[in-house]
Amino acid sequence: MQLTIEQLVKEAKIFCEKESNYKNPDLFGITDGKAVGTFIEHKFQDHLLTKYKYERDSSAIGVDFPSEIINTDMKVTSIRQPQSSCPFKSAR
Repeated sequence: MQLTIEQLVKEAKIFCEKESNYKNPDLFGITDGKAVGTFIEHKFQDHLLTKYKYERDSSAIGVDFPSEIINTDMKVTSIRQPQSSCPFKSAR
């Protein structure tokens, strides 16, 4: 099935609720926010790939979901240190 923006939002909510209850041992002791963000972004991409087809890009190179119908970048942030690389007014 082709991924749409509506499905992306729905899946993000499901993924975040699941991850919020999972004590991820791979992240224990990691303090580099960028490393944590990349880890979670890749885990979410893997989650999506089990259900959908979509154009995927590299976290380091550009927009995470570059297709014309989605054209969205994903940001992972911390409550203690929010990211500032994406202005809130341009976020979806």
